[in-house]
Amino acid sequence: MPGVLTKNDRAAFLGVEASALGRRWQGPDPAISRLAEAMEQFTSLPHGVCAVLARAGVAPEDAERYLTPALRDLLPDPRSLRDMEAAARRCVAAVDDGARIAIFADYDVDGGASAALLICWLRAMGHAATLYVPDRIDEGYGPNAPAMATLAQSHDLIVCVDCGTVSHEAIAAAQGADVVVLDHHLGGETLPAALAVVNPNRQDESGELGHLCAAGVVFLMLVEANRQLREQGRQGPDLMAMLDLVALATVADVAPLVGVNRAFVRQGLRVMARRERAGLCALADIARLETAPSAYHLGFVLGPRVNAGGRIGAADLGARLLACDDPHEAAALAERLDALNSERREIEATVRAAALAQAEARGDVGALVWAAGEGWHPGVIGIAASRLKEFFDRPAIVIGFDGDEGKGSGRSVPGVDLGAAVQRLVREGLLLKGGGHKMAAGLTVARAQLRAAMARLDELLALQGAADAAVKSLRLDGVLMPSAVSVELVDQIESAGPFGASAPAPRFAFPAMRIQSVRRMGEAHMRVRFGEVGGSMLDAVAFGAFESDLGHFVSASQGQSLHLAGRIEINHWQGRRNVQLRLEDAAKPNA
Repeated sequence: MPGVLTKNDRAAFLGVEASALGRRWQGPDPAISRLAEAMEQFTSLPHGVCAVLARAGVAPEDAERYLTPALRDLLPDPRSLRDMEAAARRCVAAVDDGARIAIFADYDVDGGASAALLICWLRAMGHAATLYVPDRIDEGYGPNAPAMATLAQSHDLIVCVDCGTVSHEAIAAAQGADVVVLDHHLGGETLPAALAVVNPNRQDESGELGHLCAAGVVFLMLVEANRQLREQGRQGPDLMAMLDLVALATVADVAPLVGVNRAFVRQGLRVMARRERAGLCALADIARLETAPSAYHLGFVLGPRVNAGGRIGAADLGARLLACDDPHEAAALAERLDALNSERREIEATVRAAALAQAEARGDVGALVWAAGEGWHPGVIGIAASRLKEFFDRPAIVIGFDGDEGKGSGRSVPGVDLGAAVQRLVREGLLLKGGGHKMAAGLTVARAQLRAAMARLDELLALQGAADAAVKSLRLDGVLMPSAVSVELVDQIESAGPFGASAPAPRFAFPAMRIQSVRRMGEAHMRVRFGEVGGSMLDAVAFGAFESDLGHFVSASQGQSLHLAGRIEINHWQGRRNVQLRLEDAAKPNA
């Protein structure tokens, strides 16, 4: 994964100080290499698998358990979270009493999946609920007083999912209704006057479950609700069948794939492969997903389509699709979301290019990269911020102005808590509103305060080390040769996953490979055949290679030897499974 270096880092891996993409290659820490060797001897697993396990800190004697994680062993006790018993008790009572229930959800994948979890659980209990998702542009993020007051007039219980922890005024406006908050965003010094606020990132929580997304919190609440039903001698709905929603939200919200989150995603992918949820089946079909989904598909194929409604269309489309149990309705919703996603990509490309040009022109990158523009669509500024973060290896903020106020979205890098810094700016009066979590945040800023706010945010992030990056790097887990690569090896490595946030996919170097052929695919993609001199050959694919220096560098080296780096994966083609390298970088030997 791209990373940052300090002057004290050890020698470059394979001697690559500057690759085709200007990156310094870093190999595994010597201690991790030693652990991998010990694990190989203890378990007889292939070295590539041991390298991944060692990087995750798995002890040799725990390897088998890690490769087959059981949710029952990793699932925390829901009652370890404050207000959990009260939240579940109120939901069960609402069903028993035939109460009128409203679900107020955020407009992203996590909010939509959280709402769908509750809707499906209530439906299985023979109860319906009203879904309310605020409009991103007209209402903004989270509960607002007019909407909550209106809902309270016709509902007995309002459950806020993926929002609500800092919504004091809005929740106070819900006169006559009980409010339960199921959230994961950073909490403030005080909590709103809700019946229950379940949030592992409340300031009075230990933080041990702070890696959960909102859907994970909702799932734990349903576990507790089912437990309370069992204590009454009753049977609750099947929660294991709902883990596909938790998996989708966990990956799409970039929650760390560690601990119970890893088990959520692994089990959720198995559930998803059964194609029992009408909405996800329709979405997979419209996206032409021909294989069982992986974590990659959740984050980059399905997730963006679910998000599209909240970004530029009807805010509730994603949640409605995920909760839908009618195949015909699901197909229509999926088609609409797919069209919106295509429109979103066009808008995003325009904003991304303008934001990148502005940030490069400013030329004063410190701990923070930021850009602001007139009329930039608030539905795509978060994606643009992600692109700036990836390009500069820094936390990034992108702000769209409409009148005297700008709405911004930010993305952070590992080890830098952006949400806490944004909350501090709110307390200091430099932002009108703001919040989030470590890796992502949203904010509202007055035009007159823009530069002062960004300068102060830069200072706070610098104190966390965000300005320490000096050289872009590529972290590698070791060396492989084509003769050692097989479908079985890739399957075994995948069993150490899923891979994503805080658990990057393993990357390996193939040293001194002879480039036999290079073929351009479409405008920007590249296919390469390479191998050992007089030995085994392997295919590689590099998407977007000719949009960077990588494509031209490899093309010019045909017939020569290069160090290649990337991820090994399975290519599904005409019913066959073959191994290929997802090429991410290259370098000349002894460069």
